[in-house]
Amino acid sequence: MSFKQKLISLIFCLLAFNVSSHEFSPAHLIITEKSNFTYDATWMYPIKTIGSRASLTFPESCESLSEKPFKRGKYSVEKINLICLETLRGQSIGVIGLSVLNDALVTVNFSDGKRFEGLMNLKVPAINIPADEQTFPTGYFFLGIDHLLGGADHLIFVLGLLFLVFGWANLFKTITAFTLAHSITLGLSVLNVIKLPTGSIEALIALTIIYLALEINSDSKKKKAPWIMAFGFGLLHGFGFAGALTEIGIANEQLLLSLLFFNIGIEVGQLIMIPIFLLGIWLLNKLKLEKFSYTGASFLLGGIGSYWLIERFLGIIS
Repeated sequence: MSFKQKLISLIFCLLAFNVSSHEFSPAHLIITEKSNFTYDATWMYPIKTIGSRASLTFPESCESLSEKPFKRGKYSVEKINLICLETLRGQSIGVIGLSVLNDALVTVNFSDGKRFEGLMNLKVPAINIPADEQTFPTGYFFLGIDHLLGGADHLIFVLGLLFLVFGWANLFKTITAFTLAHSITLGLSVLNVIKLPTGSIEALIALTIIYLALEINSDSKKKKAPWIMAFGFGLLHGFGFAGALTEIGIANEQLLLSLLFFNIGIEVGQLIMIPIFLLGIWLLNKLKLEKFSYTGASFLLGGIGSYWLIERFLGIIS
């Protein structure tokens, strides 16, 4: 490798330390109808977020009485009592000041057993509650997509895997193995069959990225079966996917269905990014920069993984 290529690789490594591992911590508004158009609401907002705490807007026919927020895990929790002149069905709820990095899941449980779920974000800061029953918890589907696309550590891991895959058959095996593995541990964790400390899982995920960085620059990478590694490390990433979902909770009786929609959303997000990553790798190979791209990717992933490992380890002991 020439001096110029070494210099650019070093720049990649230094840039890696400026990459922040944004935690997927969506806000969650849970509204439960009591009687006579009276509702109990819980507004869970992530403590570590950009800017000040976002505020809610309710229909003009509702009077809201809020209690002082308190801390619960990664969230600031505010209890709200809503006294309305009419039902929330067919009306709108909004959010003001939501961070660009956070979505807000809305769950409305009516006294007749019907429910509604939706998602608010910076682009869609208000949501209309339909008059009819919502059959499927589609809010968790979009939450899964945002989780994958907004989770830098998971995306970087998938990118690293693609540098170890040679041939379409191996690509299918590797992605299938990763999907199957994280689906297993996502389900086991959310269903409380297996519980592991979130901080330790996040540190181990950083270690998987460091290991990938070493494998990318290894001369023996073509002789190995990447799907075996994808399955093993995918088990860890499944616990990572479950972390935020467990924090905000699934506030309805459709636990398995909500979990399924969340997982499908993750897979859709993954399928969106994989062709983009493959196109980038293909272009580098066409430009005869294959060796340089592998070295650069190794430096980049190694730097990012090392930074996150130190940051997360310090978070555990602090």
